[in-house]
Amino acid sequence: MIRSLAISTFFVLFFSSCSLKTTEGLRPSALSGAKISNPYFSDPEMDYVYKAKIEVLNKNFGGILIVKKTAPQSHRIVMTTEFGGKLLDFQYENDIFIKNYVIEELDRKFILNILKEDFRLLLLENANILAAYGSDSNQVYKTQYGKRFNFYFIEKSSDRLEKIVNTTKTKEKVTVYFTSSNGTIAENISIKHNNFKLKIDLEKFKENLYVD
Repeated sequence: MIRSLAISTFFVLFFSSCSLKTTEGLRPSALSGAKISNPYFSDPEMDYVYKAKIEVLNKNFGGILIVKKTAPQSHRIVMTTEFGGKLLDFQYENDIFIKNYVIEELDRKFILNILKEDFRLLLLENANILAAYGSDSNQVYKTQYGKRFNFYFIEKSSDRLEKIVNTTKTKEKVTVYFTSSNGTIAENISIKHNNFKLKIDLEKFKENLYVD
């Protein structure tokens, strides 16, 4: 009996240690749809222009970041200094990533891979829902991209996307926070990593700029 109790305790502790903080306190709920959508960069008629700051490995890069939806499954991201010098220029065409340009300080394989996946997470418009959860304030949808999972937090009272948490099976890796007054444009975005010194902060300009 003692051995059985010890084994039971081990499994409880093991699975507790492997559980995600993301879903703590959430209740499983019925799926309300087959897909979840991120509306914040979905309008092809609009240039999304932000004051941007990237902090990576104790280095700071600031300027203007412009996001443009160029086709149904394609986006382009360009970041320049406030004086017009280009810092990065990325394209996402379906699942293909294209590096048009990146400054030498950011053109390191592991940094570039993280930036690529951060912006992909930001731009991914639709994903199939694997599971749904609920709390008093949020409806949460679990999706999968590659080997990782994304949890979309929708505020119930406003039906707005508040954050996306990117995880492995057992650990939270990246969180994207959104602040939006109308649910279609994010005025402020913050991308934070749990285990790497990289943070991206975006604050939307009131007036649009355009990329040639």
